[in-house]
Amino acid sequence: MTETQQDLIAFEKLAQMRESFLKEIGKVVIGQQDILEHLLIALLSQGHSLLVGVPGLAKTLIIKTLSDVLDLSFKRIQFTPDLMPSDITGTELIDVDVNTGQRSFRFYKGPVFANIVLADEINRTPPKTQSALLEAMQEHKVTAGGETYDLDEPFFVLATQNPIEQEGTYPLPEAQLDRFMFNLNIEYPSKDEEISIVRGTTSINESSLNAVITKSEIASFQDLIRRVPSSDNVVEYAVRLSASTRPNSDIAPDFIRKSVDWGAGPRASQYLVLGAKAKAVLDGRPSPNIGDVQSLARPILRHRVLPNFNAEAEGLKVEDIIDQLIDHLSD
Repeated sequence: MTETQQDLIAFEKLAQMRESFLKEIGKVVIGQQDILEHLLIALLSQGHSLLVGVPGLAKTLIIKTLSDVLDLSFKRIQFTPDLMPSDITGTELIDVDVNTGQRSFRFYKGPVFANIVLADEINRTPPKTQSALLEAMQEHKVTAGGETYDLDEPFFVLATQNPIEQEGTYPLPEAQLDRFMFNLNIEYPSKDEEISIVRGTTSINESSLNAVITKSEIASFQDLIRRVPSSDNVVEYAVRLSASTRPNSDIAPDFIRKSVDWGAGPRASQYLVLGAKAKAVLDGRPSPNIGDVQSLARPILRHRVLPNFNAEAEGLKVEDIIDQLIDHLSD
């Protein structure tokens, strides 16, 4: 069997896995279909996600259920003002050999050594501690006591933020936000979804979850996404979309120059193409199209495009600017 034939079989298996994943996780999580699909795309693209939503919208439940369905190890870190970097990465302690009495340093791994790490309310801890996690996100390594330790693969960070309580918080700088593939806004459930949530959580019925994919299969699917071919026009569109958000770019339209202080960097272009590849395969298609790139523009660009005072004065949100840019490029 040729490598191409093997990839085609893997494509079919991945599309089937998506259905099993959504069905299984739907036993516990009501609604939020769009969020779940984006998280699956981020995982296959080897990206991290930032979830923004008010308390009580099941952000933590979604992430915990995700780890159960994917059969991955899970650790939760509750970010607080007194959290230290070593509370995340681990610390060295003195061990004493009971036989010889000899003392030596031993590294005890922190909660970052898991496949899925929930960074709950990441903006409630100082920048020094935030950077300890964000460095691990980028390098997939932790350095302590002069030694470097590899993190478990696949490594997937899901951070949460509460958008309404800003007192005593430390907003993530743009350079650190850029390390997240997606910025996902979790909305309130619909009336019917909320009725289902209340019924399910006020009864004694408990759903048992089954793992639908193994750790090794996730790693092979991540490699598969990298091998998916993408046409020149899709790559060129993704780069043009990202470059057009930069007010100092030659191709930036006038409304971007007027309304934006800072645009997206090359990492946005990379994630637009990778995400489009993952979305295409999950939809059962062998290669992405421009529509896939457009559908992922909001969650990939909204934390990378910084509107200025002019946009605020006109009541323009960053999503409005992104939508306007997509329409402009479609003309």
